[in-house]
Amino acid sequence: MSLTQALAGAKQEFIAHTPLQIQTEMFRQIREQQESGIAYGRQEGQKAKDFTLRNALGETISLYEELSKGPVVLTFYRGGWCPFCNSQLKAYQKLLPDIEALGGQLIAVSPQSPDNTLSQQEKEELTFQVLSDTHGLVAAFYNILYDVPDYIKDIMKQVGMDLAEYNATNRWILPIPSTFMIDESGIIRSAYVNPDFMQRLDPENILRELRKL
Repeated sequence: MSLTQALAGAKQEFIAHTPLQIQTEMFRQIREQQESGIAYGRQEGQKAKDFTLRNALGETISLYEELSKGPVVLTFYRGGWCPFCNSQLKAYQKLLPDIEALGGQLIAVSPQSPDNTLSQQEKEELTFQVLSDTHGLVAAFYNILYDVPDYIKDIMKQVGMDLAEYNATNRWILPIPSTFMIDESGIIRSAYVNPDFMQRLDPENILRELRKL
């Protein structure tokens, strides 16, 4: 199953099993972010900021150290509780051999704490770096961080989701799903930033951009 098909299936599940009022508010948030442009992301040609974050095993990983090994595909996702994010990570895992064959590597970042980032099964299945940006500092630099609006916060609490607990911080923050292609000199060569969290960068586009580096 392609990522496009998996995302379409997740969207169908969302529409089929989510109360209409919640759907309305979720689509409202997407629309407001698209119209505001408040989280527009770092742009092609800009310098990627170095950072050091911990992975699910507690190890510290530095972007620039990874860039010394080759280009990096840096993707930001909302969290393991998001079915669209899970579809993306699984699709990118399947893509990993092709990324590595082109000399690249994959790093995924979410605001979840290291303890909550991955389940044991995911730790065994995902072989790329999955890092925790619990305070959103890295996402903020890449201009993709936003504070969850109160009406979405209320909805999430209604269904038993507490971002403060997932992220181990008192802030309700999320990144807009984004993927940046960064060359070995630290320059962003392409940027995908989409407030519609039901959409993600297609794997074939990742390979296409890597071939240009």
